[in-house]
Amino acid sequence: MNNSTVPVMAIDGPTASGKGTVAERVAARLGFHYLDSGSLYRLTALAAARRGVDLADSSAVARVAAGLQVAFQNGKTLLDGIDVGDEIRTEAASQNASRVAALSPVRDALLQLQRDFRIAPGLVADGRDMGSVVFPDATLKIYLTASAEARAERRTKQLKEKGMSAIMHDVVKELLARDERDMSRPIAPLKHYPDAYLIDTTGISADEAVAKILSLAQKSVGA
Repeated sequence: MNNSTVPVMAIDGPTASGKGTVAERVAARLGFHYLDSGSLYRLTALAAARRGVDLADSSAVARVAAGLQVAFQNGKTLLDGIDVGDEIRTEAASQNASRVAALSPVRDALLQLQRDFRIAPGLVADGRDMGSVVFPDATLKIYLTASAEARAERRTKQLKEKGMSAIMHDVVKELLARDERDMSRPIAPLKHYPDAYLIDTTGISADEAVAKILSLAQKSVGA
């Protein structure tokens, strides 16, 4: 099968909207590959920090991004073969990822890497510009969102489950600050485009969101 004909489901949305959990479950249900694109920016920031690279040096960070050795296997995020899933889920990692994602050379370096995940029988990709920039020809585009309060509650719970300290008020501020950066950046800003189905997860469970997307997939992907 030609790479360009492999079906792609693009799920975009803000931090803690549930898109990662939902996308991974949808991929598992369909037997598709899964791409957590946000992790690529987190991994780039982590790899750059490990090499002593200044995150403000766009050219140097882009070189790090171009050489990333990453894989998503059995729920694990591997960098150079080592699981760094917990390390890239801290609030500091989120902030660094947002800084790195605003750098044009880094986005260019990661573009082909993301497209290389498009492998038969199909791909479910989540992020902030999957449907607009990385896979503009995606078979199905979803914009997953939720209220800031609901997202902060989820994020606080995630952090506490990992043994990290989290204060709800601070998490809300950090989420809103990241939303502002992601939505106002000049390169591939996060936004709901008209060709993407809007799903608000504020009052529904992850399983309900998965069911909605699978229903849409049945119509558009034939899955």
